[in-house]
Amino acid sequence: MTKKQFFTYLMLVVGFGLAVWLLYQVFREHSFSEIAQSVRDIPAANLALALLFAFGSYLCLTGFDWCGVRYVKNDLPYPKIALASFIALSIGQSVGMSGLSSGALRYRYYAHWGMTTEDVAKIVLLSGVTVGLGMAVLAGIVMVLNPQDAAAVLRLRQGGVIAIGAGCLAATALYIALAAFLRAPLKIRSWTFQMPTWKIAVAQVVIGTVNFALVSACLREVMAAGADVSYLKAATAFVLANVAILITHAPGGLGVLEATVRHVMGDQASIGSLVAFRVIYFFIPLFIGLPLSLVVEAIFRARKSGSSPQPNGDQRAAVSAG
Repeated sequence: MTKKQFFTYLMLVVGFGLAVWLLYQVFREHSFSEIAQSVRDIPAANLALALLFAFGSYLCLTGFDWCGVRYVKNDLPYPKIALASFIALSIGQSVGMSGLSSGALRYRYYAHWGMTTEDVAKIVLLSGVTVGLGMAVLAGIVMVLNPQDAAAVLRLRQGGVIAIGAGCLAATALYIALAAFLRAPLKIRSWTFQMPTWKIAVAQVVIGTVNFALVSACLREVMAAGADVSYLKAATAFVLANVAILITHAPGGLGVLEATVRHVMGDQASIGSLVAFRVIYFFIPLFIGLPLSLVVEAIFRARKSGSSPQPNGDQRAAVSAG
């Protein structure tokens, strides 16, 4: 086992242990019946809207891959892109280490459709950049418009939080500017990265931001059933939860997301709302993505065996004689 593999497994173990501990801290004061009742108290209309926002988010996530595929100058049809993206991310976001797990699944599909390993690596990389851009814009907006909540959690002055938010927005604007005017490849040690076109860069920013805005709306909808929750505060909680998830590497943000949102929102984040959000945004897509991946894999294998060269007449005669 290499040092890199050991470190990866160690982070998974630590992240899973932290997730279990945080989940215990969040749920220890509540019985199963209390949690179930808290979920049942969420009106069907709120759950329906939360499902709609989650669907919109996963639709945006297919746009992450669409940007990547167009970046490598491939004309793969959108339905195939959407299929690969949904399966990869519905599983990857719940399993954890999304860049690795979803990247492996993407490679399985895109390689089957004729892409090279380099192309797939670039698609995964650009999707990661789109995640960063979307989160940076949403973080910038909530920190500028709602600095008090972020300041309380980060233990910073509101002026400092506003400055961080403005920096996030400025960094995003710089990315678009580089995409528009810098055509020479960027070189960092032995690594070379060609900036996308400005149109793809703008699409990344818009799609990435709308995606996280929809996830925040999903979270806000399940919490709004039991409390008067503002969208900005829910979005702030979601942004800070994602920062914590990046730091801890907890699988699917399990425990970390719930603990952070609970810390930011207080009693406004009921136990039922946290469970409902986890089920709607993570578990339902996972339970759709897993069987769908098995169906697609079966189709791939069937087509591969069907396209295998059949023995000619002389070969069949030789086999029969043997």
